[in-house]
Formats: sequence, structure tokens, C-alpha cells
Amino acid sequence: MGLALLARVLSRLEQSYVQSGKGALFTTLKPFLLGEQGETTYEALATQLGLTKAAVKVAVYRLRRRYRELLREEIAHTVASPEEVEEQLR
Repeated sequence: MGLALLARVLSRLEQSYVQSGKGALFTTLKPFLLGEQGETTYEALATQLGLTKAAVKVAVYRLRRRYRELLREEIAHTVASPEEVEEQLR
């Protein structure tokens, strides 16, 4: 899987958040998607965003789920059959 494809998926994901008025939320949660959160915790994010810890967990879960969906879509455009999508993800 190429870096260009992953960058395209991330860009599409960001655009969908921006279009729905949640660009700042995407920017804040992006490190949790990329595994770059460092020492940042859900509690710290909850305080920063004015949300509960549970709401932050749900937001991160939804971000990751949407990323997976977009990744599958992008891969589907590059392979000959739907079966190959799962193979490429592995």
C-alpha cells in the first residue's frame, strides 16, 4: 500500500470533517488516528474539548472507523475485484 494512497485517505477524511464544521475536532483527534498522541490522554482531550472522556473515546472510534471505510474505498479503486481489498489491507 503506497504512502500516496494513505495521504489521499487522510486528506479525504480531513475534508469531510472540515465540510461538516468539525475541522478543529479532526486536528485535535488526528494524533490518535496516527498513533502520535504521545502522552496525551483521553482525559486531557476531554478537558481541552469540553467533552466527557466517554465522548472523546466515541469521537476517536468514529474517526478511526471512517478512516477504515475511506481506506477500503480507495483500495477498491486500485484492485480488480472486491476480494482483493481485504488482501491488500493485510
